[in-house]
Amino acid sequence: MSARYEELKGLKNLGQKYAYGDREVMLYAYGIGLGADPMDENELAFVNEGTFTPRPLKVVPTFASVAAWGSGPGEMNLNRVMVVDGERDITFHQPLPVAANITADSSVLEVYDKGKDKGVVIVHQTVLKNEKGEKLATLVASRFARGDGGFGGPNLTQPDPHKIPSRAPDKTIDITTRPDQALVYRLCGDRNPLHSDPEFAKKAGFPRPILHGMCTYGITCRGVLQTYADYDASAFRQHVARFSSPVFPGETVTMDLWKDGNTISFEAKVKSRGVTVIKNGKTVLG
Repeated sequence: MSARYEELKGLKNLGQKYAYGDREVMLYAYGIGLGADPMDENELAFVNEGTFTPRPLKVVPTFASVAAWGSGPGEMNLNRVMVVDGERDITFHQPLPVAANITADSSVLEVYDKGKDKGVVIVHQTVLKNEKGEKLATLVASRFARGDGGFGGPNLTQPDPHKIPSRAPDKTIDITTRPDQALVYRLCGDRNPLHSDPEFAKKAGFPRPILHGMCTYGITCRGVLQTYADYDASAFRQHVARFSSPVFPGETVTMDLWKDGNTISFEAKVKSRGVTVIKNGKTVLG
């Protein structure tokens, strides 16, 4: 077995400690575009705690993706310029509190070596727990390192993604992003210059900085919240999406959604460029 494969597969980091409060919760919600209409009470519940009529602040389910930002199984020594998000799958064990001290246990689940000049896909898991040791959320991330691979890992096949229904969408919605949205979202933790530095973005092969894939992921959660979840964050059991193409800040994301019982399938595109940006999306409500 390849030493490089064994090195990556063996990465593990347990008991990482983090804390967050309402400021981080509201910043994330604003970072994915909630509150764009300052009179929309449904969205204000995620970005404003209320004053004259007090109300509990709601936490967007996918805030779990930044609640322990920086946690991970360890240093992978990858070509950072060529690394992009491949897929994200979050299982929600219970609603996230507005403020918490949490721990994160991270480990690499599998490594898919696609071959020389084809890159490598690394799948790793992070389990978030509260102070009682109870699971809050399990995050499974797929990282595509385009500049690595070809080190002789086992010939493994990745699992098939969620299948989108063949019928016409049950709902279609448009969600507009702001030209400065990546500059806001990066304050949630992801300071990758690919999303803020024009020179860095060009070196990575893009004409200008792109929106974080995880911001687009949050936008799809927002889309399900406003359509089939009635803005009830506690209804989310799972949210899965594959990243197929970047969004540029300022573009409009069009979501197609299909409802089959408690399962919401979705895909997202940018019509102005004729590209699909999210594929094989699935939300399980309960």
